[in-house]
Amino acid sequence: MALRNTAWAQLRISDSGLEISQDICGKHAQPKRLLVTGAGGFIGHHLVKRLKLDGHWVRGVDLKYPEYEASPSDEFEILDLRASHNCHLATRNDINDVYNLAADMGGIGYITAGHADISRNNILINAHMLEASRQNGVKRFLFSSSACVYNQSKQRNAQVTPLREEDAYPADPEPGYGWEKLFAEELCRYYYKDHRFETRIVRFHNVYGPLGTYYGGKEKAPAAISRKVALAPDNGEIEVWGDGEQTRSFMYVDDCVEGLIRIMASDYREPLNLGSNELVTINGLVDLLAKIAGKRLTKCHNLAGPQGVRGRNSDNIGTGTPRNL
Repeated sequence: MALRNTAWAQLRISDSGLEISQDICGKHAQPKRLLVTGAGGFIGHHLVKRLKLDGHWVRGVDLKYPEYEASPSDEFEILDLRASHNCHLATRNDINDVYNLAADMGGIGYITAGHADISRNNILINAHMLEASRQNGVKRFLFSSSACVYNQSKQRNAQVTPLREEDAYPADPEPGYGWEKLFAEELCRYYYKDHRFETRIVRFHNVYGPLGTYYGGKEKAPAAISRKVALAPDNGEIEVWGDGEQTRSFMYVDDCVEGLIRIMASDYREPLNLGSNELVTINGLVDLLAKIAGKRLTKCHNLAGPQGVRGRNSDNIGTGTPRNL
């Protein structure tokens, strides 16, 4: 499989020299009964498709069905995972592994508009899903964290030094969304320490690709800018939040799914970045999409628009011993 500037194939696992072969993760793996929460969302839907191609039995759970095509899951249940009893329903009947992608989240405009509801909703989902999974005998639980957990003082420069996993501490994450993600990471650690419940922690950087939300306020930058470029007439204008010189890295969704499967199959319990290390300015992203669309567009910078941190990039090598996943 061709990778799009994503360096997760080498990750710090341990000094034991762990290697995970494709057979453990792909079509030759032993079929399992798997649960994907957030299966109506962008990444969750793509993950369900891949797991089904690999021959697994998959239950998808979400508050909504996928927007743009039917889910190939064996079962799809509409459940509000903020309620404990729904988490027990989701994890019933001998589920082997849980990919917990369910979250109240969206683009920078959405997650900065209010912190109480997002924090409460996600804390409830993650706490109840962990406990229900443990009680129902799930073998492994993967938690989808976020690059929003990283210390904001390390992200004030557009030419940011790529963020290592240890850069989350001392803690100063994004308000609301970042704090609840960081707390849930710690909760996963506590569940292994106190209950020997196997957890995996993935810190998503920006993910893009087909079948993602592109309007309504929850879309991420690539989808939002793609929509704006598509709707703008040639020689027209496009609004850009901030001065456009803020930077991010972007990972294609197929690479994200591959990384999720490999990290789940690994023996590593500490948080791991999952993202590209190619830094792109928002202005550069606009220019790229306008070129693809064959349009000449004038950028109108809205300096009052939400921007998030000045720069964010993923360190995919780190200080440990590289190991193949």
